[in-house]
Amino acid sequence: MSYPAEVVGNRTPWVAKQIAEYVATDGTAPNPSGWPLLLVTSQGRRTGTWHRTALIYGEADGAYLVVASIGGGPKHPSWYLNLEANPRAWLQVGAEVFEVAARTAGPDEKPALWQRMVDIYPTYNAYQQKTEREIPVIVLERVG
Repeated sequence: MSYPAEVVGNRTPWVAKQIAEYVATDGTAPNPSGWPLLLVTSQGRRTGTWHRTALIYGEADGAYLVVASIGGGPKHPSWYLNLEANPRAWLQVGAEVFEVAARTAGPDEKPALWQRMVDIYPTYNAYQQKTEREIPVIVLERVG
């Protein structure tokens, strides 16, 4: 699979700005938050359109980890639903762009992966307390 020729920008202005700066500088633009960021480009489950978002990430056993928290909202974020429907996606980590296969961490592995992400961004625990849904940890593994 080759990187999509057209990618729809993020509708949230501050996220769109963050993504544009990340792309323009290969991830070297100053990140005011200080958290490690990557870009996920996933295919829409209904439209087939490609969308990109910036997410805090961690790593485990050669894979990348992201959390579908959406601030502890009651529903899963669109990008997560897209990855469930179309698990092949693209990551940009710094200047490197590569294809990944996404999967939701299973019950046996999630506690350790959740803790790894909470160690990076402790607010995830508060987000989980705000919602009745179980916030997923997504494992993104390189393809090829």
